[in-house]
Amino acid sequence: MTFLRNSAELFSIVLGMIGRLTIFALIIAMLYEVVARYVFGAPTLWAFDISYMLNGSVFLLGAAFSLREDAHVRIDFLSQKFPVRMQQLLNGLIYLLIMAPIAFAFAWVAGSKAAKAFSNGEVEAVSPWAPLVWPFYAVIAIGLWAFALQFVIEALKFCLGERSPGDTVSEIQEMEV
Repeated sequence: MTFLRNSAELFSIVLGMIGRLTIFALIIAMLYEVVARYVFGAPTLWAFDISYMLNGSVFLLGAAFSLREDAHVRIDFLSQKFPVRMQQLLNGLIYLLIMAPIAFAFAWVAGSKAAKAFSNGEVEAVSPWAPLVWPFYAVIAIGLWAFALQFVIEALKFCLGERSPGDTVSEIQEMEV
């Protein structure tokens, strides 16, 4: 159990790092497009496609890591009135019974779509550049699988009492110290 938990969390960390690097690729691509368009008067065919693909990749590659770090928006104005153990169980059950199955379902659909796009050699139909779309779909699927696994891991942490809602130190709290 510990091996699976550590593996899933390491996977989330690695995808988070890849997501960070993807931000730099997005910045470089957009800077190149701006210079090509406004300095040389030669816009690229690929800028729009790269921008939405990399932006979506950043979001999905970082989702599991954000969940692991508790760096997401939490709406707990009602549940914070409950005892801590009740909050833990409530969060654990919601993650395990609602959020994880939804994330797994989306991951399954995304994985199926990526496999179909790979086997058909599908390209972006409305783009003049016409890139293959399976790599983007595969990143979506991988990010969603990691997100779903992280929901299960977080649910176990809550149910086992290893984590409480909102117990992560935020960047703002770190700055105050």
